[in-house]
Amino acid sequence: MKISIKILLTMVVVLAAAGMLAFKYRQYMVNPWTRDGQVRANVIQIAPRVSGPIVDLPIRDNQHVNKGDLLFGIDPRTFQAAYDQACANLDQTRDQIKNLEQQIISAEASLKQSLSSVKSAAFGVTSAEAHFHEVEKDLGRYQKLVEGGSIAKREYDLSKENYITAQASLNQAQAQLDKTNAARDQAAAELLRTKAALGASGENNPLLRAAIAAWEQAKLNLEFTKVTAPVDGYVTNLNLRLGSQAVANQPILAFVDINSYWVAGFFRESSIGTIKNGDKAVVTLMAYPNEPIDGVVESIGQGVAQQDGSTSQDLLPTINATFEWIRLAQRVPVRVRIIEKSKNVILRSGITASVLVMTD
Repeated sequence: MKISIKILLTMVVVLAAAGMLAFKYRQYMVNPWTRDGQVRANVIQIAPRVSGPIVDLPIRDNQHVNKGDLLFGIDPRTFQAAYDQACANLDQTRDQIKNLEQQIISAEASLKQSLSSVKSAAFGVTSAEAHFHEVEKDLGRYQKLVEGGSIAKREYDLSKENYITAQASLNQAQAQLDKTNAARDQAAAELLRTKAALGASGENNPLLRAAIAAWEQAKLNLEFTKVTAPVDGYVTNLNLRLGSQAVANQPILAFVDINSYWVAGFFRESSIGTIKNGDKAVVTLMAYPNEPIDGVVESIGQGVAQQDGSTSQDLLPTINATFEWIRLAQRVPVRVRIIEKSKNVILRSGITASVLVMTD
């Protein structure tokens, strides 16, 4: 009888263990779980926009800074001098534009005066031509009369003198007209040249726009000597020192965005078939095993890198030897957005995490 009780108890324990094993296996199959997870964050590479030695470094390694706080300052003296020069050039350009505008007004007045002189000279030519033609007719008539003996030769000579005088007056009037026409053409050309030198008026003037652009660039370069935090976050792996040379567009500082943390869980490809966007997830960090973090599946990776087939030496494909009877499942990244966590949990990029996705 005692043996039967022992056997019965043993069977109960075995069945209970088998039931628990079956329950856990079902949970594992229904709710995929992985210990291969990491906390990730957006790491911003801070690169200066201008080059120069660092003269101000108020931060320290792993310091928390707020958006807009100064990270480091570059020697501004060279850029201050360039900005002052740009300001002077802008003022000089404005004065140059005013001078050209005054020259245009003067050239327009000269052209107007030239046009008036041309009209006056043209009227003088017309009058001289009329007088010349009248004297010319008189001379012809006197010539016939003197040939017929009707008038004295003295009267004919006087008429001829009048003809010569009228012809000289006509030539002089024509020369004056030509002179005024030349002055008009010169005034018109001067007006066109000045307008071309000025260009468009107002804020669309190319000289003014070029000077403003140079001024704005110099102003920006001066502002770029102060490098500030783009978002709230942490300075990490700080290797800068006072006097270090900053090179434009070369990253010199790593900055972790404090509001960008997420968890990347790397699940076997055999486990992701039931995972979908929006599934709830529970994240456990190795650093805080008793502080679970609530999350939600945000996305599932659409591809992983493959070593087989990649180009190697001599442009030949790289093929790794494998055991035919062993097929290793690929790991697919699943991005989990953090919904809620304990205040005691401090997230750090790269720390290990376990991820459980509840698909049921």
